[in-house]
Amino acid sequence: MTHFGSTTRTIRERLRRNDRRFSVRQVAGRVGIEPAYLSKIERGEVAPPSEATTVRLAKELGEDPDVMLALAGKVSADLQAIIRRRPRLFADLIRQLKEAPDEAVLRVVREVRDGNW
Repeated sequence: MTHFGSTTRTIRERLRRNDRRFSVRQVAGRVGIEPAYLSKIERGEVAPPSEATTVRLAKELGEDPDVMLALAGKVSADLQAIIRRRPRLFADLIRQLKEAPDEAVLRVVREVRDGNW
């Protein structure tokens, strides 16, 4: 199983314990894919789905779409566009932050969001 597939299955099955609407068949129907395809995704027999399907699946399962995309080895199109505008700067920023504690990353995010330059 891929990490994406096994995580998806774990989340779906956890939800299904309390709500039968989270069967493979019903989730697949609401996401707009075939139940057999969702089953294969969960078992890691096929690659994770497209960005759009991953986002729909994340929302259906109540998960953060960016986290699910990362598990699928993908980055959302809007983030790709942002990075493409200044690839060197964003590459450097990400590399500098990779070992930083979460609190430091959150501080940077807050400063940028609040305009505290």
